Amino acid sequence: MSTDSTITAAPVTLTAGAVTELKKLIDQQEIGADFGLRIGVEGGGCSGMSYILGFDQKKDGDSEYEIEGIRIFMNKAHGLYLAGMEIDFKNGLDARGFTFNNPNATSTCGCGSSFSA
Repeated sequence: MSTDSTITAAPVTLTAGAVTELKKLIDQQEIGADFGLRIGVEGGGCSGMSYILGFDQKKDGDSEYEIEGIRIFMNKAHGLYLAGMEIDFKNGLDARGFTFNNPNATSTCGCGSSFSA
């Protein structure tokens, strides 16, 4: 949901696996209704920028979206780096955790948690 007069679609997507895992975490950790999933970027990591993914409260400068009943908070300035990104959750023998498929990344590190644009 946007606090603006118009509702805009979230610039990122969550796969069914990511939605299932996030809802499980919200229930297990008893995340309050005033919290949402923060998606963003920060400087650092082997490729220059790292992803931010965690539960947080809304801050000044955030856009708010809703995906499958999950509140999403994103700093407006991060949209440039994250537009079109898909977040998935892998639970296999070779990998377990959230993965980021970012079409804006010109290169990524081996672990997939940092990128350059």
